[in-house]
Amino acid sequence: MKVTQEKLPKSQLGLEIEIPAETTKKVYEKVVQNLARSANIPGFRKGKVPRQILLQRLGPGRIKEAALEDLVQNSLRDALSQETIEALGNYQLVSTFEELLSQFQPGQPLTFSASVDVPPDINLGDYGNLNVQAEEVKPDPDAVDNFLAERQVQHATLIPVESRPAQMGDVTVVDYKGRLTPEGEEAVDISGGEATDFQLELEEGRFLADIVQGIVGMTPGETKEVSVTFPEDYPREDLANENAVFTLTLKELKEKELPELDDDFAQDISEEETISELRESLAKQFTEKAEQDTKTNKENALLEALVAQVEIDLPETLIEREVQTILTQTAIQMEKYGMDLQKVFTAEMMPQLRQRSRPDAIARLRQSLTLEELAKRESLTVDDEQMDAKCQEVMKQLAGQDVDPQRLREFVKSDLLKEKAIQWLEEHATIELVPEGSLETEETESVSEASEETTAQPEATADQESEEPSPTPDASEQTATSE
Repeated sequence: MKVTQEKLPKSQLGLEIEIPAETTKKVYEKVVQNLARSANIPGFRKGKVPRQILLQRLGPGRIKEAALEDLVQNSLRDALSQETIEALGNYQLVSTFEELLSQFQPGQPLTFSASVDVPPDINLGDYGNLNVQAEEVKPDPDAVDNFLAERQVQHATLIPVESRPAQMGDVTVVDYKGRLTPEGEEAVDISGGEATDFQLELEEGRFLADIVQGIVGMTPGETKEVSVTFPEDYPREDLANENAVFTLTLKELKEKELPELDDDFAQDISEEETISELRESLAKQFTEKAEQDTKTNKENALLEALVAQVEIDLPETLIEREVQTILTQTAIQMEKYGMDLQKVFTAEMMPQLRQRSRPDAIARLRQSLTLEELAKRESLTVDDEQMDAKCQEVMKQLAGQDVDPQRLREFVKSDLLKEKAIQWLEEHATIELVPEGSLETEETESVSEASEETTAQPEATADQESEEPSPTPDASEQTATSE
């Protein structure tokens, strides 16, 4: 069988396959024989239908179609094997089936064209001499004190206050009712803008700033009206930028009595015996986190520089597979959070979800394939001991789930090779450490500032994990005015 290859865009390989005359005749005759054995034609026993009657009843076109389908599929499979081509996914016919059907004559050569996706060629460029900058993260010298101060507040005792007015830092219990006051119009009650025995901490960002400031100076039992202007970015669009008046009644006033930073406090919030040991443990955690963040910054800088210079034309088959992987991972996460997947992954939404996932899929593939190619070129390997240890670690994380051991080992091997590739890059690159924040653009600065509020602090103890997080400003505001 004669096969001519041609490289095409998007990592496709074009194939022109010439099927010999004897093969077209052989396959056609085999199809006729199979139909003769299986066809049910009145007046003839099964398997005893004369050839001419069979052709008349079934029609020569139908038989040629069946023979042509077998010819194309078998010839393409044989061509891939003959030329040692690693094909990804299904083939695509370039020649139309109708065109081939009109040309097909049993006992005559038949030539057709097809294309298949193949693994992409990867040009890594000068990957052994990368020069990058990465931000060096250093632990905040006040991190331990700030952490302990937060825990003091969380474990504070609330003491009733009657001898003075409310001040910032107090915890209050209030009744309130809000009315919108459009200019020149009659005031209207705010839907959901009323609460009884509402506990409110007088802290910046805890609630509407005008109300917090309005409560400051009040005494228990006092009622007053406070003018409020909702911010433009208020979660409820119907209230954003609107003017309102809230009637407030201060029912209870409490102040926070902070526990002493002593050994008893350390034992209450951690497994350490003394406050000195707790401080030492926290300092170590903050230092380790800073070192890990610096390491991550270096790796990200190297990967970004490497992938930016790599030339790779991704095949559509791999992109679609990666998109499906992302959607599957997303579904698993959503299911863990108790979300109804049938309401999200609908037939109408799937095309949109796939399109949204493509950029991430392409970025992940470029990085993954690049690291795999580097590991191959540098003959990086993973020994069995490393594989076994990592597999056991993953199995513990997946306890109770059905796992294919062979696929797990393949996944772990790929993951470990990528880690070795990154380590190789770090050993052969020039990395300049620069101060944290010096490489951020205005856009990343705003994202960073927003994320800092939700960054997890080092864990002092296991029991600390069970503590309830403080409500965010948005959550408090929505609670106060939701219907």
